[in-house]
Amino acid sequence: MFYSYILYSKSTDSFYKGSTQDVQERLRKHNGKFEKATQFGAPWILLWYIGKPTKGEAQILEYKLKNLSRKRTCDFMLKYNEGVGGPDELLLIKQLSGY
Repeated sequence: MFYSYILYSKSTDSFYKGSTQDVQERLRKHNGKFEKATQFGAPWILLWYIGKPTKGEAQILEYKLKNLSRKRTCDFMLKYNEGVGGPDELLLIKQLSGY
């Protein structure tokens, strides 16, 4: 299984969207500042993720997510809320979207 995911950084007030085979290990790398693209946003919060059967499908969704505006990203996560990490994350998404 492969996953597309959305992270949020409170310190930079930004999202990061990616894909991986191991969501928890990837989050550890982002928060450990091992990734150049996300080192300044740590700590990152895993807001949303969804499994896909192939790497290609996960990457296609990742690219689509990367093209969404901030509002559309929040709307997407609220619409497909079965992928939200938990109630605290859902509340944060609602706050970020202005609901």
